[in-house]
Amino acid sequence: MHTATIARIAGLATTAALAAGVATTPVAAQKAPMEKCYGIAKAGQNDCSAGAGTSCAGTSTRDYQGNAWKLVKQGTCVKTATPNGNGSLTPINR
Repeated sequence: MHTATIARIAGLATTAALAAGVATTPVAAQKAPMEKCYGIAKAGQNDCSAGAGTSCAGTSTRDYQGNAWKLVKQGTCVKTATPNGNGSLTPINR
């Protein structure tokens, strides 16, 4: 066999292996829909919206701050319990 033929065969085998790997990726591993959940972030661990004068992510100053949110899997926010109550889909007064 020529070197070029061997290279083509190796390339086809690699492509087939990659395609097989992508085809068998579980649905759960694909990106799940997310939602903003207010009042569940620990201080400095929010994803955004911590109020006036903040630059966004990581700016909450206290645990479970009501105007700071984290992204969570859709449908889990209001079930998320904290010592100050459950999470909320809208800003809360805490």
